[in-house]
Amino acid sequence: MDAIYIPQLSKAPARTEEIQVKEFLPGLETLTPVRGRIRVQHHGNYLEVSGQAEAIITCTCNRCLQNYNHRLVVDTKEIIWLDEAANETDDLPLEREIVLEDLVETLSPQGYFDPCEWLYEQMCLEYPQRQLCDTKCPGIQPSTASNSEKPVDRRWASLESWKKEFPG
Repeated sequence: MDAIYIPQLSKAPARTEEIQVKEFLPGLETLTPVRGRIRVQHHGNYLEVSGQAEAIITCTCNRCLQNYNHRLVVDTKEIIWLDEAANETDDLPLEREIVLEDLVETLSPQGYFDPCEWLYEQMCLEYPQRQLCDTKCPGIQPSTASNSEKPVDRRWASLESWKKEFPG
């Protein structure tokens, strides 16, 4: 997917570009290519970006440590403000207070929108926080080997024989 030059988007028919996606995204390990669509619409001082996509990933169960497949599904919409000062970070202090209104996505109106990066971020947000292969997963089961069958580390063998001399 190529980056979209924002001034060119403002001159597109209906100020909109639709992108069909059917590819592997760099940095996102999936079993299947990411399939879906992204729609970017220019509204003067902001971009409205919406997307629907899906892919299959391999997860590791947090309880039993077995691998299982999970379908990531993205169906989202986001507003990205266009601001001339969006990329100006040279004059910023190392520490500064951020007000709630500043916690929005911004791009330069003369810059580019990267749909590949945007979709990657949306897919990462859909990763399951709690990875379970099944809601009733019992987890790792302890082995049923008896104590006599338990292997003894040779470095502890003399201590183990000394331990048998004392009832306990």
